Amino acid sequence: MGFLKTLFGGKDESPEEKRKRDEARQLDMLKTDGIRAIHIGKYDYAIKCLTKALEMSDELELHDYLSQAYIQNDQLREGFGQLQLLAAAQPENIQIFTTMAKVAYMMEDYQAMSDACEKATLLDKDNAEVMFLYARCSLGQGDKVNAVAMLTKTILLDENFHAAYLDRGDTLLKMGDIEGASEDADHLMTVADGAEDVLLLKGRVLLAQNKPSEAADIFTRAIENNPFCTAAYRGRGTARLTLGDKEGAESDMRQVLEQDPHALDDINGHFSAQGKD
Repeated sequence: MGFLKTLFGGKDESPEEKRKRDEARQLDMLKTDGIRAIHIGKYDYAIKCLTKALEMSDELELHDYLSQAYIQNDQLREGFGQLQLLAAAQPENIQIFTTMAKVAYMMEDYQAMSDACEKATLLDKDNAEVMFLYARCSLGQGDKVNAVAMLTKTILLDENFHAAYLDRGDTLLKMGDIEGASEDADHLMTVADGAEDVLLLKGRVLLAQNKPSEAADIFTRAIENNPFCTAAYRGRGTARLTLGDKEGAESDMRQVLEQDPHALDDINGHFSAQGKD
């Protein structure tokens, strides 16, 4: 056998070479299994595979996939930690900072969200998505005025950014600017008529304009689209009560309580549909 290896240029594999080859094969298997597990929703297994892989090789790609697995598994703090490692290694990658901002938003950690948005803004001050996230950060911190300004800038940067119109309309309504909220709601009705959030905003604006009959019709449309939309039943109940339809209002409130037994904590004597600030 040794003669054949010499003849054909082969050579015996050393123990060290074999060890490295086996480790490379194991690393590749762990990475492949981890990625596949993410795609099929087995996030616990993905985390185990990718964590083990990182013990063998500290690769940025592995940190990226591990962050995705943690986030999908509702382990937001752990996922954010992986994103911080990525940001330190790639400080010019704006996508990492926007993802960090989104995860911080889900954690309701508005300081971390603000930091991520600030770093993203330094990379691209005219990025509509970053400006929108900064606006949501301001909303989380209770700064409605600054949020409206940022949402307006978002729309100036991208006139098709429908979520910015939605958040601005909602915020203006809470601030008592019914006219401004109505403009945003009407715009959305022309470009996204039928979307649940748009119908809810329009219905709430109509209630604020003291148009309960029209509001009830809008909330009914939302219910027809989604029979489990608690907010629509709540809004229609308010409209029906205003119209003097006590029986209809009580029926809607029963639907609210059936779908969300804790909703009673948020329902006042007038079945307010304005939402909490």
